[in-house]
Amino acid sequence: MVASISARKSVGAAVSYFKHMAQDEYYTGKGEAEAEADGEWDGRGAERLALEGPVSKADFEAALNGIDPKTGERLTQTGKSHAPGWDMTLSAPKSVSVMWALSAPADRKTIDAAHRQAVHAATTHLEDHHAFTRRGKGGAIREPVAGLTIARFHHHTSRDLDPQLHTHAFIFNTAPRRDGTWGSLVSRDLYKAQKEVGAVYREHLANRLERGGHAVERYGTGFRLKAIPRDIERAFSKRRQAIEQAADTYGYRTSKGMDLAALRTRQAKRPRERAALFQAWQAEATTLGFNLAKARQQQAQNGAQTQHLSTRDHQARTRSPARILPSAQQLISAIALASRASSSMQGVQINLRQKAEGRDNDRER
Repeated sequence: MVASISARKSVGAAVSYFKHMAQDEYYTGKGEAEAEADGEWDGRGAERLALEGPVSKADFEAALNGIDPKTGERLTQTGKSHAPGWDMTLSAPKSVSVMWALSAPADRKTIDAAHRQAVHAATTHLEDHHAFTRRGKGGAIREPVAGLTIARFHHHTSRDLDPQLHTHAFIFNTAPRRDGTWGSLVSRDLYKAQKEVGAVYREHLANRLERGGHAVERYGTGFRLKAIPRDIERAFSKRRQAIEQAADTYGYRTSKGMDLAALRTRQAKRPRERAALFQAWQAEATTLGFNLAKARQQQAQNGAQTQHLSTRDHQARTRSPARILPSAQQLISAIALASRASSSMQGVQINLRQKAEGRDNDRER
C-alpha cells in the first residue's frame, strides 16, 4: 500500500515515535546537506500556530498534549482515552526509489523534490476533503476543519538499507474549526481516505516525474518508471522479500498476517554513512549488469521512435480528408452553377434528371 494510516494511542507512544523518526534518518557522514534528520511542519493548522521549518521535540510534545507550542494556551482537552495523532506513511514506487539511488546528485535532488511536492498535494487533499471534527454533546455535530497540524518526516531507505523514498506525516489530533476554536478529529474519515490520498500522491508524483523527462508506465491508479527493469526493482526490495518469506514460513495470508510478518522481520535501526550507501547501491547495480545511463538512453530512443510513428500516423489521418475535400468542393460548385443557370427549383430538378438519364445511357453503351 502506498498510503497507510496508523494511530499513536498515547502521548508516550507518540514521543517515542518522534525519537524514532529523528533517528531513522541519522547519518554518520556529513557529505550531503540532505544527510540530516529531516522533519518539517505542514498544514493550515500548523500555520495558525506559527509552526514552520524544522520540527523540534518541544513543539512536537506540546502539540501532542493539545497545547499551543508558542503561547502555552490549551487548545483541546486530552484525557486518558485521547489518541494524540496518526502516522500517515506515503511511499514512492520502488522504481522511483531505485532511480533516485542510482542517479547523479542533481537528479536525486529533483526526484526527492517531486516526492515531497506530491506528499504535500496528498496531505492537502486530505485536509480539504476528509478532515472533520465534532462538537456538542456527545460529539453530535460533525463539521469540516479549517486545517490540519502535520509534522512530516522524510526518509530514504528501508530497514534493510535498500533505497525507499517515503514520508511519515504525523497528523495531530488537534485541529482548528472555522470559528477559531479547536477540536479533536474524526478518525474514521482519515482511515476511509487512505486509498484516495494514495492515488492523489501517485498521480502528482507521476506527473512531476514525467514533466522532468522520465518515461512513465501507468496502470490503474499506479505507475512505474520504464527505465528501471522489474528484476532490478525486485533486487532492491530485500525488505519486501524478507516479509514475503516470513509470511510463507508462518502461513500468513491476510493483511494482518503480513503486518505480523513485517514485525517478525523488523531489524534494529543502524547508523549509516550516506556516501557509502550510494556506492554500495551503484556496485550492486553493476553486479546485476544494470547501467542506468544506458537504460535511460535506450528509453529515450524508444520514446522518440514511438513519437515518430505517432506523428506519421497523425499525418496520414489528417491527409485523408484533404483528398476527399476537392470532390465535395466540386459538388458544391456544380450545385451553385446549376442554381444560377436555372430560374426555379423545377429547372434544377430537370437538370439533375437529365444528367442521371445520361449516366444510365452511358452504362447501357
